[in-house]
Amino acid sequence: MGSVRQMSRVPNILQARAEDPETAELALTAVQKYADNPSAFLALNAGNKMFIGDGGALVAYREAGRFFVQFGGVFGPPERQAAALQDFKEYARARKRLIVGIQLQRADAELYAAAGFVLNQVGASYAVRLPEFTLRGTRFMKLRNKISRARRDGLDVQEVSFAEHQDSVERIDEAWLRGKGRHVKEIEFLVGETGGPVQRHRRLFLGTLDGRPLAYISYAPAFGSRPGWLHDLSRRLPEAGPGVMEAINATALEAFTREHAEWLHFGFTPFTGLDAAHELTPSSALTGKLLRFLAEKGEPVYPAASQLAYKSKWAPQLVLPEYLAFEGGASLRAVWSILRLTKSI
Repeated sequence: MGSVRQMSRVPNILQARAEDPETAELALTAVQKYADNPSAFLALNAGNKMFIGDGGALVAYREAGRFFVQFGGVFGPPERQAAALQDFKEYARARKRLIVGIQLQRADAELYAAAGFVLNQVGASYAVRLPEFTLRGTRFMKLRNKISRARRDGLDVQEVSFAEHQDSVERIDEAWLRGKGRHVKEIEFLVGETGGPVQRHRRLFLGTLDGRPLAYISYAPAFGSRPGWLHDLSRRLPEAGPGVMEAINATALEAFTREHAEWLHFGFTPFTGLDAAHELTPSSALTGKLLRFLAEKGEPVYPAASQLAYKSKWAPQLVLPEYLAFEGGASLRAVWSILRLTKSI
């Protein structure tokens, strides 16, 4: 099976990389059939490792020091999730690794708590329900004005093929990263990407001015109880004018609405929406204190405030808490490993 390596200890369990086409198809099937996390498509990112257990249950993760940092819960049949998590724990233990789960939904967090993990809310995800959404009304006046200004300035937004516009996307990416400063790294793992074996499932909206590409937003499919699209990866040239990103998203939103999509998800933002009422048992008081500190002072670590400001413009009706899970108890070393892995520091 290409680069997939069958494990001898547990029958019917595979461990492989997301770049392998056959593995990508197995993982995609698991996400399509079983994922209820609106960001689940990010589990298919290149660089992720895939642990696929009996019944097709998927665990996506990366290695960071002595930890396996696992993304988004177990994507598999509900009756197989607990067993798949236990298999993954045994797999990690055999390699002298501990598991840290990131971006778990509430149901995932409860499953992990039952398996002995320590949980803390780490942030929230945001979404609008498209059949009920409208930009009319005074609350959206500033947003409408920004969109109108960009369109009056000549911005043209079209849905395009990534294959035909890959060079433009890469040039925007390079300029965007340079504009952040030479010491800034591009955040990984908790954000999407373009290209790879599952690119055909994403949608790309590109903004141009006088034929020159200025900015884009890539959308990934969302499955489960709130299906639709995930506002995934967005980039712009530093000189792009006000309202460009808003105009691109508005164009995509209009297209999704015409197609009768149910939800537009804006995805996960760390260190936002923290609420003691969302915490589960057992939790770590020390980790909770650190996360609240990052919520107040952590903009240099992660641009949570600016992300939340953009998402709040669209008045999301749905805010879902998301969780960290620590095997064997919480530790600052585990949190540090996540920050290093995602290149947040």
